[in-house]
Amino acid sequence: MKARRKSQVYAGKMSANTGDLFESVAPSPQNGESGVPLSAPLALRMRPRMLEDVVGHAHILGDGCLLPRLIKADNFGSLIFFGPPGCGKTTLAEVISRQTRSRFVKINAVLSNVAQLKDELAIARYIKNERTIIFIDEIHRFNKAQQDLLLPDVEDGNIRLIGATTHNPGFYINPPLLSRSHLFRLEPLSSEDILKVLKSAISDEARGLGHFKCRADDEVLKSVAAICDGDLRRALNALETMVLAAGAGKTLGEADVEVFAKERRVRYDADEDEHYDTVSAFIKSIRGCDPDAAMYWLAKMLVGGEDPRFIARRLVILASEDVGLADSRGLLIANAAFDACERVGLPECELNLAHAVLFLATAPKSNSATTALFAAKALVSQKETQSVPLYLRDGHTSLNKKLNKTAEYIYNHDCPGHISGQDYMLKPATLYAPTDYGAEAQIKERLGQYKGIKEKLRQKNAKRKKSI
Repeated sequence: MKARRKSQVYAGKMSANTGDLFESVAPSPQNGESGVPLSAPLALRMRPRMLEDVVGHAHILGDGCLLPRLIKADNFGSLIFFGPPGCGKTTLAEVISRQTRSRFVKINAVLSNVAQLKDELAIARYIKNERTIIFIDEIHRFNKAQQDLLLPDVEDGNIRLIGATTHNPGFYINPPLLSRSHLFRLEPLSSEDILKVLKSAISDEARGLGHFKCRADDEVLKSVAAICDGDLRRALNALETMVLAAGAGKTLGEADVEVFAKERRVRYDADEDEHYDTVSAFIKSIRGCDPDAAMYWLAKMLVGGEDPRFIARRLVILASEDVGLADSRGLLIANAAFDACERVGLPECELNLAHAVLFLATAPKSNSATTALFAAKALVSQKETQSVPLYLRDGHTSLNKKLNKTAEYIYNHDCPGHISGQDYMLKPATLYAPTDYGAEAQIKERLGQYKGIKEKLRQKNAKRKKSI
């Protein structure tokens, strides 16, 4: 009796919350052929219904790729899609569900809670005559406990999980869940792929904007695609906005695109992959002596809303790590740019950052300070720690004064060339290797001179000790 009541509860929840993905909705003036209301956003109406309708992603959907074979055979476990917004993660999940005729449950990790997740898992266990795909959008928002809750049903095959995230799954998805999933990275769509969809959308009367009878040549649609940074959803939203603003029967021109472009937002998310990838390109461009690329990535960060102090801190580090003694002025200029970001602030400090970036990008490069430091730390960590030579110890302490430990120290400024020839380690080691670039070439030459003077003094001292 209890089992019967329980099954009735689950059945009620299923009918109320999930419905049938394939339940047909008759086309009408309010509904397109896909059953999606024409009042819905264009990006939703134009979503592909079959795998062959999906544009782009040849690296995972092309001939011979794994994912299409898994879908065709209906033989896959859990999938994790990760990539930037608007690249088609949700679309792929819906297409897979449709082609495998699976029951489709969509959960948003931001809005859902543990109770809802438990209910959906219980329903999936109860239904045995059809397979359930649980699609979790923004799965990185689920905490460890929520992710762990999925594991038993994933392992038992009660559900097939499809997760979507804009974050790196290696950082946000629990290892046990990640190890049970196929991982697929989706890249931003190319302008050519977006152009195909835009051309279809403006002419499609059933699902798109064809009933407005608006026109736009390829160059205008290419401009729309170009300003949307590989985000198809944004491109379709932009086209819909321009058509609605222009009115029925109008021809869209570059002026319409320019108006929309003023409100453009560059894809740049703080503390996410786009942030780290961009700053990585920025630093490597400066290190590679490419001022044009360095200025481009600087502009992208500034337009994207990056904190200028973060950029300045990276420049201070780079000034010593990559320019170093080849041009020591780099550290002074980087520090001055950081000071300007603190004192002057936006937008004027952007000029100071540009000044510092161009100086560092065009400066000669040397990483000798970095390699010398690493070599010294390795020597300290891996070898027996050296004691300070007696003649180098502090001569001001009462004990060393009594023992006269520092009597053998030779004051450099009393010597010819200001070089005493003494060793300053019990076991001398060469840790600093100057380059031949910029000002460091002079340092290399000077060190060679010092080495020659020291060698002569050592030979002289050796002869004197021998005669004694």
